[in-house]
Amino acid sequence: MKIAARVLVTNLLFAVCLGAVAVQAQISSFQHIVIIFQENRTPDNLFQGLCGPNRSLCPKPYDLQNFGINSNGQTIILTPVTLGTTYDLGHRHSSFVGMCDLNTTNNQCKMDGANKTGCHPAANCPSNAQFQFVKTSDVAPYVMLAQQYGWANFMFQTNQGPSAPAHQFIFAGTSAPTENDDLNATFVAENPSGLGCLAPLNAAYKLISPQTAPNEFNLLNNPLGTVCFSHPTMASLLDSNNRTWKYYTPLAGSIWTAPNWIRDICVPNSDYTQCTGTEWKNNVDLSPTDVLTDIAHCKLANVSWVIPTGQNSDHPGGNHNSGPSWVASIVNAIGTSKSCDNGAGYWKDTAIFLTWDDWGGWFDHEPPTLLSGPNQGQGDYQYGFRVPLVVISAYTPFGYVSNHRHDFGSILRFVEHNFGIPEGALQVADERATNNLTGFFRLKRMPRVFHTISAPKDAKYFLNDHSPMEPPDND
Repeated sequence: MKIAARVLVTNLLFAVCLGAVAVQAQISSFQHIVIIFQENRTPDNLFQGLCGPNRSLCPKPYDLQNFGINSNGQTIILTPVTLGTTYDLGHRHSSFVGMCDLNTTNNQCKMDGANKTGCHPAANCPSNAQFQFVKTSDVAPYVMLAQQYGWANFMFQTNQGPSAPAHQFIFAGTSAPTENDDLNATFVAENPSGLGCLAPLNAAYKLISPQTAPNEFNLLNNPLGTVCFSHPTMASLLDSNNRTWKYYTPLAGSIWTAPNWIRDICVPNSDYTQCTGTEWKNNVDLSPTDVLTDIAHCKLANVSWVIPTGQNSDHPGGNHNSGPSWVASIVNAIGTSKSCDNGAGYWKDTAIFLTWDDWGGWFDHEPPTLLSGPNQGQGDYQYGFRVPLVVISAYTPFGYVSNHRHDFGSILRFVEHNFGIPEGALQVADERATNNLTGFFRLKRMPRVFHTISAPKDAKYFLNDHSPMEPPDND
């Protein structure tokens, strides 16, 4: 055979082999979706490190601002602070109203009232506590993930309030007691004094509706079980489509434990002191570090919600700084998985969404898009302020930045899209979302090689930490 012919044959064989590898590398959907929830931060507060040392990368491609305006019209330069603080900022619905400072002419927040969110305990609060950003060295794993994978410039929490209702929106697409309440824009607006289906008699839940906004009214747990809600969730959709799910969380009664609000999952005993349901026992894991064990043992569910303990939460006031390492340990466990899913490993068929449940009272400059005017519908409680969103997968382009507007409903919509469930099937936040996040993925490309995310603490640290679990949030 002549040399030219040999070269042609060799090239053809190489092309065929390369094509076979490429076809093998392509996936039509992910087998696993992991939703990691952290707490109480805004992009302007947590991700100033994306701007670079001379801020050449802000505001483009990263929409971050290092100054804000207070209610007195003063320009306040954001100052650096550690991740672990000894003070906390107000983030109730009333704090949203103050920070938003709504311009009723155009129905847009002026974003000049962050100083009205309050700070406690007052003795620990520095001047202009709301106008601070976390030092890059404290959140280096987060910045690295955002730089290497996908970042959303316009991700907003769905609700205009704190953690408990936010968790309902990421799990069920609503914090409304019933489907009809959601349709009528009536939502649980605050962290309750009770514990979902396990709430004591007369526990008060603060609700908001177009008829009362911006004021709230009480839903009392009387008789017992009144605040044990019955409506579909993303978990019920997954069940009906033969997909598995897991909710990792500390403490059965934590306000972060979204399934404890849902009667069909909790199935409370006769005196409403304990969840007894099969779904609760099989799918709600009260030890968050079990996610690391399940990854190692190839037991990762199709969809996982991962909630940190208080020690590993980014919640201000607890003086904790392990959150970035905690998140990195989960990403690294998935990224280095090689034996699961028939030897392919989890990295090649898992999408990871890292987001924060609420803004925590910190300044952010981007106004949310309100869904309606005051006292006219959903806009009295949707949308809330910006929260960070980092999207991680083997098919996410390096340094991808999305400028679409997203919320927690967008994540639910992606879950539906990925598993062949009609988008908007819950007919709540997933239906109202305008984007399904598929822009973060290029599934026909070869999967990227995973590189370990450096962090001060690794998985062994968390697996060997046997200190009593703190709730991720208590306010």
